[in-house]
Amino acid sequence: MHTLPSLDDTLQRRWGDPWLLGAEPLPIWPVIDEISQKLEIQRSNPCSTPLPSPMTAILVVEIDSVRCLAATLAGLQRGLTVALTNPRWGQREWQQVDASLQSDRTQSLCPGWAIYAADIPSTETPELLIATGGTGGQIKFARHTWNTLMASIQGFQAHFQVDVVNAYCVLPLYHVSGLMQALRTLVTNGQLILQPYTELKQGKMLPLPSDAPGFLSLVPTQLQELLNQGDTYLPWLRQFQAILLGGAPPWPALLSQSRTLSLPLAPTYGMTETASQVATLHPAEFLAGQTGSGRPLSHATLHVLDDHHQPQPPNQTGRIAITTPSLFKGYLGGPTPDSRLPTPDFLTDDVGYLDDQGYLHLLGRHSTTLITGGEKVQPEELESLLLSADLVQAVCVVGVPDARWGQAVCALVVPQAQVSLAQLADWLMPQVVAYKRPKYWIALEALPQTLQGKVNRRAALALAMMLFTRT
Repeated sequence: MHTLPSLDDTLQRRWGDPWLLGAEPLPIWPVIDEISQKLEIQRSNPCSTPLPSPMTAILVVEIDSVRCLAATLAGLQRGLTVALTNPRWGQREWQQVDASLQSDRTQSLCPGWAIYAADIPSTETPELLIATGGTGGQIKFARHTWNTLMASIQGFQAHFQVDVVNAYCVLPLYHVSGLMQALRTLVTNGQLILQPYTELKQGKMLPLPSDAPGFLSLVPTQLQELLNQGDTYLPWLRQFQAILLGGAPPWPALLSQSRTLSLPLAPTYGMTETASQVATLHPAEFLAGQTGSGRPLSHATLHVLDDHHQPQPPNQTGRIAITTPSLFKGYLGGPTPDSRLPTPDFLTDDVGYLDDQGYLHLLGRHSTTLITGGEKVQPEELESLLLSADLVQAVCVVGVPDARWGQAVCALVVPQAQVSLAQLADWLMPQVVAYKRPKYWIALEALPQTLQGKVNRRAALALAMMLFTRT
């Protein structure tokens, strides 16, 4: 693969190209130009800036994808660090963000736009700050540079053996999963189709380029919602070179259904800190029955480490460590006591193993591991098992304090109709060793969720504790 160009070269080369598509071409170039000029006016007139000069960073709070992307590119082009934020955050999240970025969202830098000044230390080169966390913990900003993002794109090109990347994006561009789709298409001379997921779910599929349909990225719940509508989306989904599936662990029933329907699924593994995926299963391998998250991309090396940070042999479980040039430069403000430090081997919170052929298999998270009677239990393993049997609509396994066992395994479930807790316990008994079986079962009408629609484990544990206290 050729060395990817700088941002300035990219914008100069592609300026005016109708690369951004919706129901019709989206006019991003005049928007970038307008924001860029307004930002330059602010920088040349420090008295108008609501924070001490010189202005070195901006906060982008745009929910519209075109405006969000335009503000990001314009800010970086002007040499400013850009912080991407979720416009749907609540008051608690914004208190964290405003404190860490020293931002004032009462005065926009560009009238009519949700772009604000931020007062953070200047860096040698402008950075892109991408939010991570906030699902019950502290929001952190992963610090990326143009080079770390380009390393990720080169790895993607090599893995799928493509020079030009086309993509159909229904994910927010303030998330790394949406942003990287936009950047891949921009720098590789591809096209990006932008559409809100709500429109896609209503059956409003946009036409794809006939010569190179490219890539679609979905989270598992989105794919399941589309498949629940019968055959409506099947011909459209089958057109893609690959349907990248990430953001959360897919359940076995979804993978089985997708394989039966001959969908070109590409389960992926990656994170904000690595500028998206570092391992991906090829669709041909998925359709042939291969499991897991695929082999590492060419720009990444994965290791599995034991509790003493020593490498594990194939098929042995441990924490995943990643070495890659797409690794972030650290968190804004430096490490916090509960953060993962950026090192040459980035130690993640994920637990899994590499098999004999180098395929990655994820089992859960180190931070959610339960210790019961001295034995380790991965809640995600039990959750996946119960979901695969189609006995529950949703499940969350937590560990409640226990005087004898240290932690007792507790399963909070939303059972399928006419399924009792006793039936669940009976079905699970021959499936797993005794210490993994829940000692407590709690039936609920719904599980607590985060703003992103994922199960909120902290809230689920608090609910379990509250119910035990009442009894």
